[in-house]
Amino acid sequence: MESEKMDENEWRYHGEGNKSLVVCHTQRCVVLRFLKFLPNRNMTTEEVYQHLQNILDFGKHVMKQFLGENYVHHGEVVQLPLDFLKRLCLRVQSERPESRCEKEMDVSGYAMCLPNLTRLQTFPFIERRPIFCIEIKPKCGFIPTSPHITKEIKKKVCRFCMHQHLKVAKGKWKRISKYCPLDLFSGNTRRMHFALMSLLQESQNNLKVFKNGELIYGCRDDQEHLSDLNELAHHLKPFFFPTNGLVSGPQSTMCVLKEFIQVLAATMLSTSVDTGRAGGFKSVPVSQGRNYCEAGHFYTEHLRNGKHKIETSGLPKGSILYKTLQAQMLDMLDIEGLYPLYKRVEKYLEECPEERSTLLLDGPYDETFFEKLKDLSMEDNGSVEFAVTKIQQYRVAMTAKDCSIMIALSPTTQEDCFDQKSIIKTSRSSFKYSVSILDLDLKPYESIPHQYKRDSKIVSHYLNREEPALSHIFTEKEDCTLLLHKV
Repeated sequence: MESEKMDENEWRYHGEGNKSLVVCHTQRCVVLRFLKFLPNRNMTTEEVYQHLQNILDFGKHVMKQFLGENYVHHGEVVQLPLDFLKRLCLRVQSERPESRCEKEMDVSGYAMCLPNLTRLQTFPFIERRPIFCIEIKPKCGFIPTSPHITKEIKKKVCRFCMHQHLKVAKGKWKRISKYCPLDLFSGNTRRMHFALMSLLQESQNNLKVFKNGELIYGCRDDQEHLSDLNELAHHLKPFFFPTNGLVSGPQSTMCVLKEFIQVLAATMLSTSVDTGRAGGFKSVPVSQGRNYCEAGHFYTEHLRNGKHKIETSGLPKGSILYKTLQAQMLDMLDIEGLYPLYKRVEKYLEECPEERSTLLLDGPYDETFFEKLKDLSMEDNGSVEFAVTKIQQYRVAMTAKDCSIMIALSPTTQEDCFDQKSIIKTSRSSFKYSVSILDLDLKPYESIPHQYKRDSKIVSHYLNREEPALSHIFTEKEDCTLLLHKV
C-alpha cells in the first residue's frame, strides 16, 4: 500500500463493532481496520501497533491452524500518514451509527489491511458480475456437559437461546429470535434450513447480506429499521430465477428465499482440503449430551406435532461448521469450571508478577502458543501450568464462538470454466462461491471475570423470566421430553 498516495475520497465507511471500525476501498478489494477507543484512551502508538500485530499473529499462527488457510485471511499491519487518517476520520464520522460513536476511531498511524471478504477472493474477472455476500455469526453450537456446571438448565438450553430473553428484556432487541445454533450445527438439512430462515426473519446482528459490498439486508444498528424480506427477494430473484417465471407476491418471495437458503446450507456443508495443521490436532470429543436445545423452536414444534425424535446428521469433517465447532469445544470446563483456574493464576501472578510473560498470557501468539493448546488432558494436578493451558483453550473457544462466516456468491454461466468443487448449483442457477472466517481476535485474558458474571446473569434471568402465555401447551408433553432424554 503506497501511503504517500493515500486519498480519503477513495475510501468509504464499511461498518464497525465494539472494538474496531472498518473502511473499504472503492475500487480495490481491500479494507482497513482501525481500533476504537474511548476519548480518554491510554494506549501509546507502539501499543496500538503491538495490539494489531498480536491480532495478525493469532489469526496466522493459531486460528489458521484450526480452520485452515483457505478460510482465514490474516492481512498485514500498515502505517498510514497522520493527515490522511484525520481527513478519513472526519469523512466517515457522519456515516457512523449514533449508538457506536461513544468510541473514537484511532488515528495514531496504524491499521490492519485485509482483503474485502464481501467480494470473491479469486477469479477477478467475475467481479464484473453481481456478488452477494452473506455474513453469519453462528454462535456456540453445542450444549455444555461440564461436571462443574451448577445450574442444570445449562445442560438443556443453549447459551444463545437463554441470552435472547435477557437481550429482549434490556431492550436491545424487540423480539426473541427463533434461531438456535444447534439447528445450524446439526448438519441436518431441515434443521439447517429452519435455522437460516429464522435468521432471515429476525437477523439481529447475526446475519447480514451485502450486494457488491453494500449492505442491503440485516442489522444496521437501528432496531427501528424493519428488514424487508420482499426487498431482499427482489434483489435475489434475477439470479436464483433468471427466467423470471414466477408470479409476484408472497409465493414468489418464499420460493426465492428457499433457493437462497438451500445454497447457503450447501456452502457451509462443503468441504475444503487445505494445508493447515488442524488435521494433526487431536479432535475434541463431540459431546455425548444433547444435540438439541429444549428452548429451540424447531424442537418445540416437534413436540407440538407429537414427534419424539429430533433429527441430526452430523457435519462433514472438512466443512467450515465442523472446524468451527471443534475450536468452540476447546471450552471443556465451561466458565464455571474455568473461573477457579483464573483465580489460581491471578494468585500466582500476585506473588510472581514477573512470570506473566513466561505464561504467554499476552502473546506472542506463535508456534509455541499453538503447541500448548494440544494438551486436552482434564486431570487437574493443581499446577499453574494446567490452569494456563485450560485458560488459553477457553480463550480460543470463545473466539470461535463469536466469529463470523462470510459466504460470497456470484452467478456463473455455462461458458465459465471453474473447478466444479467451487460451484454450487440450484435447479435454475449455479454460483461460484468462497467461504471465509472473520472476527478472529483472541478474547482477552482480563475478560474472564466479566464472562463469569455475565454467564450467571444470563442463567439467572432465564430461570426467573416470566413464562410466555402459551407455555402451558407443552405441559402434557412432558413424558415425551423424558423419552428424548433416554434416547
